Amino acid sequence: MSLEPHEYYEALAQLAWQVELGADEAIGAVGVDRYVEKLTPKSQKKTVQKQSDTVTVAARTAGGETKRLAAACNDLEGLRETIEAFDGCELKRGARTTVFADGNPAARVMVIGEAPGRDEDREGKPFIGKSGQLLDKMLASIGLNRNAEDAEQAVYITNVLPWRPPQNRDPLDEEMAMMKPFLMRHIELAKPDVLLLVGNPPNQTLLNTEQGVTRLRGKWHSIAGIPALPIFHPAYLLRVPAQKRLAWADLLMLKAKLEES
Repeated sequence: MSLEPHEYYEALAQLAWQVELGADEAIGAVGVDRYVEKLTPKSQKKTVQKQSDTVTVAARTAGGETKRLAAACNDLEGLRETIEAFDGCELKRGARTTVFADGNPAARVMVIGEAPGRDEDREGKPFIGKSGQLLDKMLASIGLNRNAEDAEQAVYITNVLPWRPPQNRDPLDEEMAMMKPFLMRHIELAKPDVLLLVGNPPNQTLLNTEQGVTRLRGKWHSIAGIPALPIFHPAYLLRVPAQKRLAWADLLMLKAKLEES
């Protein structure tokens, strides 16, 4: 079946959009019709529920373990080694690398994203794909650089999760809760002046809220006594460029906070 020119370019644009979202792996030779209702037998529903309950219990158990392990870390290198050795999170089994952090640990600004993507999983550094390149440009617009040696101009970047979720899916609540003690210890050891929370997962994890970044952005919050500013994820800004004006306003808020303190 041949496509009209406008149909071809529309399909190409949709494909590019899916790749931008992280759908970089095929999961089947035949497309799945999501609009067809499939009835699940009661026995199967019980099995699925039981598996879900098992995962939740396992996550809680591992969460208690991460609290103990995180508390025992006295420096960033020790924390890195502890996370790399931790086997309680299933995400680690499907990841190529443990993505710990990038930038200057002495930086005044600590940037926290959600989880590694394909590029980050390959290279072992956070925010290095297309969204990371945009993040670098955003930070550069107010004089910040992850490669800067001077703490005044530097940034330190990490994620809620150190391992890539399959097919770049959103982090699960259980996964974020499990790894939160490591993240809180990371913040304690880095001792930043300001936290920049990029996207929904870090805000939900650290601010203990179900509200999205659209409602949270534009005002300062506090995490363990540290000012925290939620901002849109660069991947979202690539899809919705019109929101860059709000992102610019948030960056100016960050710049003003750094200048006043």
